[in-house]
Amino acid sequence: MSRGYFQHGGVTFPGLLYSPRGLEAAREFPVEDDDIFNVTYQKSGTVWMLEILSLIRQGGDPQWCRSVPNWERGPWLETLLGLRRARANARPRIISSHLPVHLFPKKFFGSKAKVIYTVRDPKDVLVSLFHFARIFRPYKDPGSLEEFMEKFLQGDVPFGSWFQHVRGWLQLRGRENFFWISYEELQQDLRGSVQRLCSFLGRRLSGPALDAVVANASFVTMSHNPMSNFSLSPAFILDRRRGPFLRKG
Repeated sequence: MSRGYFQHGGVTFPGLLYSPRGLEAAREFPVEDDDIFNVTYQKSGTVWMLEILSLIRQGGDPQWCRSVPNWERGPWLETLLGLRRARANARPRIISSHLPVHLFPKKFFGSKAKVIYTVRDPKDVLVSLFHFARIFRPYKDPGSLEEFMEKFLQGDVPFGSWFQHVRGWLQLRGRENFFWISYEELQQDLRGSVQRLCSFLGRRLSGPALDAVVANASFVTMSHNPMSNFSLSPAFILDRRRGPFLRKG
């Protein structure tokens, strides 16, 4: 059951996993220059990009992805548990976030830390978020797709308006430590996208290592990996009786 929503910085958050105190702590997060932030509006490829970044970090070796849950490899900064994990993780850290740019850690903007921002077609975000809201217990029931679409277009959903989120983050284009890519690019040319990411991150991978990243970041591989498909999530977070977390690639 949802515990209701609250507003912080003009943005809606669900009360079950988030709190004003946690969001304020995230804003003051001590960013390191070698941090890598995996940022998206929700349902825009966060988990996929996290898998890709995890594999790049390990040079294509999938063992880390097969043995450590993704929410520990790249914790969500805005949750209290994620914040605690991010502080404790070994550097270089991968840190995930759905925060809009105006609520992001202040120290990032004076650092050399990198942000990778993934954008997805809002029509696909809408449909994916609708199905997600049906199984993610912190969210209110979405009602019909038509009802949910009205709320989505008005920005009356957790994490606020897709349009404002994307517009805010893309204002950082041109910064050396900001890289943006579309979900559709990842779908169309995953290997080429991984090569671009490696170039941005300053990582050189051999051909076989690139192949390993692509193979282990595929939908089929991730959907069968309990460390990546959220099948280990507690029932009070995900109601998997109503559908899987990873519906399709």
